[in-house]
Amino acid sequence: MYTNILITTDGSELAQKGVDHGLTLAKSLGSKATVITVAEPYPLHSPATIGSWTEAQQHHADAALNLAKEAAAKMGVTIEVVLASHTSPAEAIVKTAQDRGCNLIVIASHGRRGVSRLLLGSQTAEVVHLSKIPVLVVR
Repeated sequence: MYTNILITTDGSELAQKGVDHGLTLAKSLGSKATVITVAEPYPLHSPATIGSWTEAQQHHADAALNLAKEAAAKMGVTIEVVLASHTSPAEAIVKTAQDRGCNLIVIASHGRRGVSRLLLGSQTAEVVHLSKIPVLVVR
């Protein structure tokens, strides 16, 4: 059924629940698994230098992807990792899924509703909206 799963992470505890769920699914199905994190490109009006911004984004991405690699190793699942850079994480996730021929996206969500969702935005909702393939939302 799902032979190529894209699993998203930002390194948070919640995202790790999604990673763990996606890896468990990939293992049980014998699916290929790719884990993606998305870094924000340097904002033009930032007080940080391009170098310090890039270094901080790389450090955060490495930490998130290393957590996924550790979880995959514990489960005996082989994964590929992807670091994308985009102003819209949702767009980067959907494009990566398309480019890699994935047939499922696994993403975690806080499940916020109402005003808190509007104020904070929801990359998960955006992925669901943009994706042409199934999206499994983990809470």
